[in-house]
Amino acid sequence: MTDETVFSQILSGNIQCDEVYSDEKCLAFRDIQPQAPIHILVIPRKFIESLKTAQDADKDLLGHLLIVAAKVANQEGLESWRTIVNTGSEAGQTVFHLHVHVIGGRPLAWPPG
Repeated sequence: MTDETVFSQILSGNIQCDEVYSDEKCLAFRDIQPQAPIHILVIPRKFIESLKTAQDADKDLLGHLLIVAAKVANQEGLESWRTIVNTGSEAGQTVFHLHVHVIGGRPLAWPPG
C-alpha cells in the first residue's frame, strides 16, 4: 500500500478537517461520516498502514494513540465510548493509514457487526 491517503492529505493540510486535538505525534478530528453522535478519528503523523504492519519500534506511538483517544473522549464529555482499530479490508478498514475510532454519545450494541 502507499502512504498517499486521505489522511496524509489531511496531515499535509491539503484537505481540511474538524480538528479536536493535535500534538507532535498525532492528530484527532471528527469523522465526516459519523456512526454515532461522537465519532472522532485519532491518526498518527507517522505513516503506519495498519496494526498488521506496526513494528516493535511503534509501541510508544501506539500507546500514545490510545491515551489521546481517552483524552478526546473525556474532552467530548463521554462517560462511555468504544475505541476501534480496524485492520484489513475484511475488518472494515477503508483508509490504509492506521487510525483509532472513538465512538460514543449513544448506546452501542455488541457484537458490533
